[in-house]
Amino acid sequence: MGFLQDLWHALPEPLRDPVALAVPFFVVFVLVEGLAAYLLEDERPEEARRGPDGRALPLPGGYDRGDAVASVSMGAVSVVTMTLWKTLGLVVYSVLFAYVAPWQLPMDAWWTWALAVLGVDFFFYWAHRVAHRVRLVWATHQAHHSSEYFNFATALRQKWNNSAELVFWLPLPLLGVPPALVFFGFSVSLVYQFFVHTERVDRLWRPIELVFNTPSHHRVHHGSDPEYLDRNYGGILIVWDRLFGSFQPELHRPTYGLTTPVGTNHIIKLQTHEYAAIVRDVRRAPTWRDKLGYVFGPPGWRPESVAPAASPEPAPEPATPV
Repeated sequence: MGFLQDLWHALPEPLRDPVALAVPFFVVFVLVEGLAAYLLEDERPEEARRGPDGRALPLPGGYDRGDAVASVSMGAVSVVTMTLWKTLGLVVYSVLFAYVAPWQLPMDAWWTWALAVLGVDFFFYWAHRVAHRVRLVWATHQAHHSSEYFNFATALRQKWNNSAELVFWLPLPLLGVPPALVFFGFSVSLVYQFFVHTERVDRLWRPIELVFNTPSHHRVHHGSDPEYLDRNYGGILIVWDRLFGSFQPELHRPTYGLTTPVGTNHIIKLQTHEYAAIVRDVRRAPTWRDKLGYVFGPPGWRPESVAPAASPEPAPEPATPV
């Protein structure tokens, strides 16, 4: 394993993040997929081009310029915000690793690297699941689900606040995983998840579909159809969903996006509109119990006394995540 450490330290500091190394490949895949979407004709029958509400359905694997620009822009901003959050996390993880962990796993052992990736993936599953079931955390994540397209550009539509994930990974430095490897595992997960955001890949070989998150599984995660909501949270491995009862196979092409579309490509509104909706709901809530329910209940929660039609702005719920 020493050669991996030598290679790691031989790289310039900015390139030690696998995500930074993968950026040129992200750009190439977005351009190739976008060009394919532009050149290929829509061969769907007329009845398949519109949804039940009469709205035109996006072409499978298609791109919309405004939507793609918004996705790429949010990804660019997330590089900065994620760096800030990771810096804070690194300080906390380093203290826990150095002064609290009962042992420190060796950086030069291959199994430490494997444990870091596996551990990050396991805790990512739970962080992702909580993000879909606790509205305050959902507010940090919902922007990733706001696109009604599903393509490589959508993969770049990242959150600007990943503090919840950092909290969920606290057990790793406490168990002696070097902080640098925690962030390495996170980067590996992000790179892997980029490639599952596409409609150009059908189902893969069955053993792969059984163990790993694939484009088919992740399409379900981004669907707003009732049978697809809150399913397939896995990052790299889909076995967590199979083990913990959140797995759903792909039955038909999903309807992508939020159950209540935001209707804008403004990146600030896409990132903040759910926070604003929470504030409005909390201000209108008559009791502290209701106020807490609007903050910590699942997306779409409302008091029993409030009829569904009376909700001023139903909280969008995901299709479900990187």
